[in-house]
Amino acid sequence: MRVFDYRDVPLEEVEMAGCKGVKVRWLLRTEHGAEKFWMRVFEVEPGGYTPLHRHPWEHEVFVLEGEGTVVGPDGEVPIRPGTVVFVAPNELHQFKNTGEEMLKFICLVPAHE
Repeated sequence: MRVFDYRDVPLEEVEMAGCKGVKVRWLLRTEHGAEKFWMRVFEVEPGGYTPLHRHPWEHEVFVLEGEGTVVGPDGEVPIRPGTVVFVAPNELHQFKNTGEEMLKFICLVPAHE
C-alpha cells in the first residue's frame, strides 16, 4: 500500500508541441507498483491548454478545480469541478483552461510505454 499527499509529488512542466501552461504530477506509475493503471494530476494555467492529440489508450478524467473546456468529436464541452470525462482510444482530444483560476484534473490511463 502507498499513502501520501499528492502535493508532495514534484510538479513537472509538460513539454509537448501544441501545449501551453501545463504541468503534471505523476502520482502512480509502474515504478510505484501500479502495473495496470497510471494516475496523474494535471494543472493548466489560465489560458493554457494541452495539445490536440490522440493515442491508442483511453483516459478517465475527474475535474478537481477550475473551469475550462474539453475539445472532442462533438466540439468544445464545458468542464468544471465534479465533471467526469471519458476519452476513448484514438479519440482526438484537448483540455483548455477558460477560467481565471488553475484548472486541475485527475487523469487515469492504462500503463503504457
